[in-house]
Amino acid sequence: MPKSPRFHGGHNLAIIAKCKNLDEALYYVQNTIVYGWSRSVLTHQIESDLWRREGMATTNFAQTLPASYSDLARQTLKDPYILDFMMLTKEHSERELERGLIQHITQFLLELGTGFAYIGHQVPLQVGERDFFIDLLFYHVQLHCYVVVELKAVDFEPEHAGKLNFYIRAVDEQLRRDGDQPTIGLLLCKNKDKLVVEYALSDIHKPIGVSEYQLTHSLPSDLKSSQPTVEEIEAELGGEWV
Repeated sequence: MPKSPRFHGGHNLAIIAKCKNLDEALYYVQNTIVYGWSRSVLTHQIESDLWRREGMATTNFAQTLPASYSDLARQTLKDPYILDFMMLTKEHSERELERGLIQHITQFLLELGTGFAYIGHQVPLQVGERDFFIDLLFYHVQLHCYVVVELKAVDFEPEHAGKLNFYIRAVDEQLRRDGDQPTIGLLLCKNKDKLVVEYALSDIHKPIGVSEYQLTHSLPSDLKSSQPTVEEIEAELGGEWV
């Protein structure tokens, strides 16, 4: 667990100035002490309304994880995830979303929360004679489990849950080791109907959470044509995108 910081006056000022009630203020005081947030991180968490977003993902954890573990796992997920550190058009593709998150992996890890360790993107898995690729793979050092993140730049559809369930099964079979808890899946999508998600997850046997993401600083769509594509940048630089 992170070391508790000395609770400076700057922390107090940020909480007093930005929190709307006592319950919210106590939440940020307690989390700052537990996770060792700096003043800038604390301010970011308050401004992104973490208090209201934490633990709000739609999940099937209660049905797929042990009772003593499911609540802790649920609290690690948020809804929505605020990805305002990226500049994307409203009509962005999943590839653009993934590349943006990789380019800003430090900010994304901050948004994911304490305990997430980045493993890689487009992580290959072979099942039978076919190759499959996980969008993003993390390991949660407090939950002691892999976390598979699937990105969808569209509204949630029931078939998305089936695909993520497949990836989780593959990670459990190929990467999970003794001492690891069951792999968890997180699907990030533009929008979701909560009832549709609940129906889709009701017969899924692997633990999955579904959350929306928000790009509060996205570029106007009519500017997209003026922005160079990844392929154009690669061609101009004459090298491979890293």
